[in-house]
Amino acid sequence: MSAAPEAPDDGADDAPVLYERRGPVALVTMNRPRYRNAQNSAMTYALDGAFYRAAEDGEVKVVVLAGAGAHFSAGHDIGTPGRDAHLPFERRAGLWWDHSDKQGAESRYARESEVYLGMCRRWRELPKPVLASVQGACVAGGLMLAWVCDLIVAADDAFFADPVVRMGIPGVEYFAHPWVMPPRIAKEFLFTGDRIDARRAYEIGMVNRVVPRPELEQRTFELAEHIAQMPRLGLALTKRAVNQAEDLQGMHAGMDSVFGLHHLAHAHNAEVAADSLGGMDVAAMKKQAEG
Repeated sequence: MSAAPEAPDDGADDAPVLYERRGPVALVTMNRPRYRNAQNSAMTYALDGAFYRAAEDGEVKVVVLAGAGAHFSAGHDIGTPGRDAHLPFERRAGLWWDHSDKQGAESRYARESEVYLGMCRRWRELPKPVLASVQGACVAGGLMLAWVCDLIVAADDAFFADPVVRMGIPGVEYFAHPWVMPPRIAKEFLFTGDRIDARRAYEIGMVNRVVPRPELEQRTFELAEHIAQMPRLGLALTKRAVNQAEDLQGMHAGMDSVFGLHHLAHAHNAEVAADSLGGMDVAAMKKQAEG
């Protein structure tokens, strides 16, 4: 396995992810605010390290996941100067081979099995409650990060979207859509690619609370500290019980099947379009969203 390279970043602090413990609560903060916390590999592996740290710390009862700056996360990095999808990192989420010296579907499938589906599934199983604190954009890959969390506290300026159908791709890799919202709402969400605001997300049961933007951090920590008063094992077993119920409803198998469709779409794009994303870069996606 290859050691993780030193990748360039762009936050107020050089680290792509910041970690802080406040009493029984660990705060994990994505730290690429200049790029709306777009998720490059350096960030993804740093998130993995932060979640491991929180899991292993006996003083931590609850974890809060947040994004620095105006936005939670605009999704996967598909074009910033710090994009590092071609680089090898030490693999931890699965046994697929290093993607960086492979080509085509052999590379894409291995990489996305690790950094997208594999990482998210493992983070969902962290045996401590995880709260997402969401402001601004929570788009595509940002949804995946919010959805692996047990609770979502959204600022009133938050908005949510999965516009990747514009690329000809049936939703993001961690395809939780039919479990985090009713199936007909999930279809509308995907078919249109339109944003939904925090209030609508609350109405369909995708987020737990909507709070004024200036109060987001305070209100998230109040909830986290309230939860932290519960016994650690009780929280872990309760989380496991609900996750098992979702999997009995087909969540795990459903994600596996859609991951295959996702890669069928990538392969089709690679044959008939400019690239595996259907030629859609950041500018093209923004133009279609506004258009």
